[in-house]
Amino acid sequence: MSLETEAPLLRELSDDGVLTLTLNRPRKLNAITATLAQDLWRALEHADADAAVKAVLLRGAGRAFCAGRDVSAAPTEAELEGVQRVAAAIVGCRKPVVAAVHGWVLGAGLEWMLDADIVIAARSARLKLPEASLGVFVTGGLVATLPAAAGLARAKALMLLGEEFSAEQALGWGLVWKLVDDDTLGTASRAIAQRLAALDADVAARYKRVLNQIGLASFEEALRRESAEQRALTQRTS
Repeated sequence: MSLETEAPLLRELSDDGVLTLTLNRPRKLNAITATLAQDLWRALEHADADAAVKAVLLRGAGRAFCAGRDVSAAPTEAELEGVQRVAAAIVGCRKPVVAAVHGWVLGAGLEWMLDADIVIAARSARLKLPEASLGVFVTGGLVATLPAAAGLARAKALMLLGEEFSAEQALGWGLVWKLVDDDTLGTASRAIAQRLAALDADVAARYKRVLNQIGLASFEEALRRESAEQRALTQRTS
């Protein structure tokens, strides 16, 4: 087993082929910075090319999965590009990606969660998309992933109203695969990642590719449109 302890992202590759990527800014609830996004993107790109990696487990250190980006101000170009590149890397990675979420799952953190292939949520998870109320646009391909998971009507309400919702609601709406107690999140999510890692790698990659090509056919266009709308909002207020 190899382990890196370099902040703001921890990487651990186990002998069974599961690469655990841990967002590691716990004092900031793993809020996204340009550096964190860049490190995560590079780790995902490396995982995609590394034959030793069979599955990826994405999690957060401390009390939350990810509080998203600081949306009190419009994102810089580097921040916007960073979030979008990570989203594309999660969806495009040939290895299955499991997201294990707990505590706050906000904004771009929720968007990255929905980019994953399978989501395991702790009962403590509290989710929210505050962007519209703050005058910024969503990212992460959310305009494709959220309607695909929850339906168009619910996606509109969740984005425009920005109301907080629970892990139980997320399960009922199809945003997560399984709900577990907080003290079993690590074990449960790792067990799912191990099952995925045990699949024939080529078979798993083909399933993921075709399911995304059909179920998320507009994902790349969603990223482009989101970035364009965000830039337009930024220019309007500058």
